[in-house]
Amino acid sequence: MLQPVKKTITLPDGREITIETGKLAKQADGAVEVRMGNTMLLATVCSAQEAGEGVDFMPLTVEYKEKYASIGRYPGGFQKREGRASDYEILTSRLVDRVLRPLFPEDYHADTFVNVILFSADEHDAPDALAGIAASAALACSDIPFNGPISEVRVARVGGEWVINPTFEQIEEADIELMVGATYDNIMMVEGEMNEVSEAELLEALKVAHAEIKKHCVAQIELMKEAGKETKRVYCHEINDEELRKDVHDKCYDKAYAIARTGTPDKHWRAEQFDKICEEYIEQLPEMTEADLEKYTADQRIAMVKRYYHDVEKEAMRRCVLDEGIRLDGRKTTEIRPIWCEVDYLPGPHGAAVFTRGETQALVTTTLGTTLDEKIVDDVLNQSKERFLLHYNFPPFSTGEARPQRGVGRREIGHGNLAHRALKRMLPDNFPYTCRIVSDILESNGSSSMATVCGGTLSLLDAGVKMKRPVAGVAMGLISDKGNVKYAILSDILGDEDHLGDMDFKVTGTTKGITATQMDIKCDGLSYEVLERALNQARDGRLHILNIINETIPAPREDYKPHVPRLITIEIPKDMIGAVIGPQGKVIQGIQEETGATISIDEDEKLGIGRVEIASKDKASIDAALAKIKAIVAQPEEGEVYEGTVRSILDFGAFVEFMPGRDGLLHISEISWDRLENIEASGLKEGDKVNVKLIEIDKKTGKYRLSMRVLTPKPEGYVERESRPRREGGDRGPRPRRDGDRGPRQGGDRGPRQGGQRTFKHNND
Repeated sequence: MLQPVKKTITLPDGREITIETGKLAKQADGAVEVRMGNTMLLATVCSAQEAGEGVDFMPLTVEYKEKYASIGRYPGGFQKREGRASDYEILTSRLVDRVLRPLFPEDYHADTFVNVILFSADEHDAPDALAGIAASAALACSDIPFNGPISEVRVARVGGEWVINPTFEQIEEADIELMVGATYDNIMMVEGEMNEVSEAELLEALKVAHAEIKKHCVAQIELMKEAGKETKRVYCHEINDEELRKDVHDKCYDKAYAIARTGTPDKHWRAEQFDKICEEYIEQLPEMTEADLEKYTADQRIAMVKRYYHDVEKEAMRRCVLDEGIRLDGRKTTEIRPIWCEVDYLPGPHGAAVFTRGETQALVTTTLGTTLDEKIVDDVLNQSKERFLLHYNFPPFSTGEARPQRGVGRREIGHGNLAHRALKRMLPDNFPYTCRIVSDILESNGSSSMATVCGGTLSLLDAGVKMKRPVAGVAMGLISDKGNVKYAILSDILGDEDHLGDMDFKVTGTTKGITATQMDIKCDGLSYEVLERALNQARDGRLHILNIINETIPAPREDYKPHVPRLITIEIPKDMIGAVIGPQGKVIQGIQEETGATISIDEDEKLGIGRVEIASKDKASIDAALAKIKAIVAQPEEGEVYEGTVRSILDFGAFVEFMPGRDGLLHISEISWDRLENIEASGLKEGDKVNVKLIEIDKKTGKYRLSMRVLTPKPEGYVERESRPRREGGDRGPRPRRDGDRGPRQGGDRGPRQGGQRTFKHNND
């Protein structure tokens, strides 16, 4: 018999989040369904009872998946089923993973899988804001040891007001948009983008989000108790020998401390020296006794030594910073590593730059394209086009590793997304190009994503993109003792300082304010005072880097490079789109073939207009295509003179195409001031080019009357022939009957003839 347990959380705007367990997926270690409006997520968690052999880390996997059926859509492709994870799903998985991972016990090493599935959705509420609370609640309702609960909320400022878990429409209008993950006591993760806001405004957003998260944590604790899941499983995933731990510390700490305080910037040298200490200790280990062999094997002893030595190395580095203010590479805590950068580094790309900071180097290129180069996004809840793309590549050789590169990993997608958010708001308004930035990391020792932001700015400026303001980024670190009584904030952290430290806080921005941030915190009890100091120190570092960028390239190039396609965009009436395209695309294809330009048309349904984009490396091609399109969409005006083409010759005149798709009658009497007995006397032939004047537009029929003679001087003494008066109503009326006529007309009617003969109509015009 089902015995579900449910808890309800009310958001500040009155919407409700419900968490329920005990109804679905009951064979998982923990399972909950989370609902808000029409959105429903199912989160499950399963963890192995034993750790894998030799595993000394937390093997956690978080998967977020969206079902197309959740919004009543079919997947694309031939198979019509969900395939590999989209970028959005990967980014959401990372958001959840980064909060959960630090909260498992350090000695828990069992394979653990968290799956969050979107089963129902609508077009308004963003489901990623609910994935964190769903995963945490599933863990709370299991026997898996976890130092939570946590929750994640999105906080946005819309029209000056803070909104928790805003709708998609509100996100578009927000000038601050952050995803914040936290426990009841501590903020653990932050990621988001801003429109050049101050450090104080960012801190205010964090406080608003954390206040809401506390409510979510209380609800999960109550759910856990009512579900009877307060007791967690007993496990033993590590073999420890405290005497061995002490011996490793006593014999290795001083040596490790000496390496840590050398202040050598070469990370490979430091790594070799640190490894040498451990190797020398292992070599002098005595033979294992029978008593030792009863407790663990020789391989297990070596694994313990390496684990204990890692802790020694971590302590030595941290104490060196806290006690002496000496960092691994010898810098001061506020000092940025030496920077050199160069623009126009490659001749082929539209923009190219190298940005090097210490042992981190990014080669960044910019490519400018047309509307045809836009990325088409066909996710479950997002069907759109992206005009600004940023791709980040992290090849193994950047860290000196000898291994193959197998596609793009989650790390590349996450780092690229942060750089994308940092730069996108600084592109010019109404920028006509599709823009793609590619950052290839050639060396890495700390904060390659921030090097991507700096290199991206340089590359855009080198391409001639008129950015609103240059953007730079810096990664901040933290070293603290227990309780944060003593701490040091580090600017521009190294890879080892990230790995062995307590915080990785990336901040990007301009001289005016912050544009994006990403933060992961690994310690408890980090106060807002520490965060404020870190933000202010980050601003100083950012401004230092911006000065160097400004010295390298003070302003965008005056013009694009010669091989950049030139673009112009014009707006046309919506009802003229079909005329420009033509039947089966013949008109637009013909213009492209004749001019060599590339033309694309996009309809703006909101404004009721069409946008025509014309691109070519040759200005003459653009001008020619533009003239043809303007001719198609132009409206005929009485009194205007046009160059037309004779399309057909008739007894009473000629039809002339004076504008694309528009024919007018050139009556025989309007060809010349002389009286022409027949059309042959005019000398006109089909295909002739003639100048004509539009002398009349019939408002009722929309027909056009043209004239050639009015474009020539009237002969002296010319007398206009008296025109034959039209009959009343403009009709010629019934004809008088003549011999051989087909019978009497009934009042000029076109009806049936007398005598029961067949019906036919007579054209009496």
